[in-house]
Amino acid sequence: MVVTPARPNDSLPKSTGAAGARSALRLLSFPLLLAASAFSVVPWAAAQTIAADAAAQGGAPARPGLRAGRIEGPIHLDGRLDEPAWTEADSIPHLTEIEPTEGGRPSARTVVRVLADEHQLIFGIVAYDPDPSGIVAHSVRRDASLRGEDNMTVVLDPFLDGRSGVVFRLNPNGARYDALVSRRGEGENADWDAVWDARAVRTASGWSAEIWIPVRSLTFDSGLRRWGLNIQRRIERLQETDRWASPVLDYSVTQTSRAGLLTGLPEFSVGLGLSVRPYVTAGGGIPAPDSDLETQEDQGIDIGQRIGTNLEATITVNTDFAETEVDARQTNLTRFPLFFPEKRAFFLQGSDIFDFSLGLGDNLIPFFSRRIGLVEGRTVPIDIGAKLAGRAGDTNLGALAVRMGDVRGLAPANTMGVVRVEQNVLSESSAGFLATFGDPLGRGGSWLAGPDVTYQTSHFRGDKNFLVGVWALAMDREGLTGVRSAWGLKVDYPNELWDVSLTHRHIGTDFDPSLGFVPRPGTNQVNLGVDYRPRPAWSLVRQMFFQLEGSLFTRLDGSLQS
Repeated sequence: MVVTPARPNDSLPKSTGAAGARSALRLLSFPLLLAASAFSVVPWAAAQTIAADAAAQGGAPARPGLRAGRIEGPIHLDGRLDEPAWTEADSIPHLTEIEPTEGGRPSARTVVRVLADEHQLIFGIVAYDPDPSGIVAHSVRRDASLRGEDNMTVVLDPFLDGRSGVVFRLNPNGARYDALVSRRGEGENADWDAVWDARAVRTASGWSAEIWIPVRSLTFDSGLRRWGLNIQRRIERLQETDRWASPVLDYSVTQTSRAGLLTGLPEFSVGLGLSVRPYVTAGGGIPAPDSDLETQEDQGIDIGQRIGTNLEATITVNTDFAETEVDARQTNLTRFPLFFPEKRAFFLQGSDIFDFSLGLGDNLIPFFSRRIGLVEGRTVPIDIGAKLAGRAGDTNLGALAVRMGDVRGLAPANTMGVVRVEQNVLSESSAGFLATFGDPLGRGGSWLAGPDVTYQTSHFRGDKNFLVGVWALAMDREGLTGVRSAWGLKVDYPNELWDVSLTHRHIGTDFDPSLGFVPRPGTNQVNLGVDYRPRPAWSLVRQMFFQLEGSLFTRLDGSLQS
């Protein structure tokens, strides 16, 4: 079966001392009191929830299902569902409104169908609209967030583990956005990019779209004939959001534990599973008058090999990062280092495997891939590197080793890497271990290791989200003599009406992992967040937002830092 591209005209283009410390503590006493009140139900309810969770959601409602149709004949990817295969495929005939009225009837009908064969998935979407002239769509570039405009979101969970997934989003202009599900469904890593395509077209009754996803772009469990799936539509001018599975404000569309099921999938094939990307660069110039011509050239190769359908191994030789998006300019007005996210494709592929515990944010990242190949803002060549990432059954596996080249006066040639293992337990929880070795500056004896355990449920007190994460890390490197360990915990109740979290991090004075990011070592850090978001039944007010945030940083001797 061949998917042919659309014709060009089918769619648009793509210190203050002890007194200060006492004042800060008084300021935080009210939020801490609120947090204690919010979590007063935890001891008895959490025990009941853990028992219920271990029973594999025995009382949970059945997931809605959609059966994929078989691709018969060519599909012309133009956004128009006019091939016979579409009329014969099973469909989602309507979604359920979650905003502004939870459980309400949508203002417009949305029909979703899926076709599949051994090599690809194709989603067909018809988004009816009684007033097509009111459709809001202004983005045309790749990876625009598509917030603030009409869009359709498709979320897939190819491992059906309720913890991971991929996001594909499209607006009526055909602008595409993709991301990895991160923070266990609470966020998205938009720096990840996959090979896929889509077309959208305006019609007299609204707009329609076709989304083509080759299975080679995904890792998945080859033994599954059903994947997790959720669909969500945004109608911007009405401030309306409609969803297929779990149409409840407490749950995010990226929370794959609450997704529906895409059934009837064929036995997918990735062929040889081999990808080869060689590169050659060359250039030259005359640097000054009467100078000779100076030339330079470089070459390298990336080789990827699928190990089954759920693991991918990659080898890179003399890595080329010429296509990497540049960092956004930042101005640092603090005494702490700035955080820049990873944008290099070699490190982004499977990056969710290396995520560690809850409540770390940018305050502590035990494995920060930007430490590899970048030293003091300068590029250091990567001579050779290898990576393995994926999932085997209920186990997530990730390993990476890289040999960096020598840059005189900056960094010597050395080898470094990371290993990550995480085991899924209960229905939504996990326990794991992470270890790193090596140092970009060649300092000897550098290592880091530690475990993390996360308990997560979407059935707390019946149907609420609740998470608890604990972690501990130890590290060492020549020249360090202070406290070289860190530990922490986070309790999180992330729901629509109340979103309450309490985080504590204890970071040693000499906790400075060579492959990590720790802007404020030698501190105890407490963060409290309380969001109260009621929806009163008032004609002019849809929702009210009350937010309280507090952060307390003290030195390890108890004195106030900020």
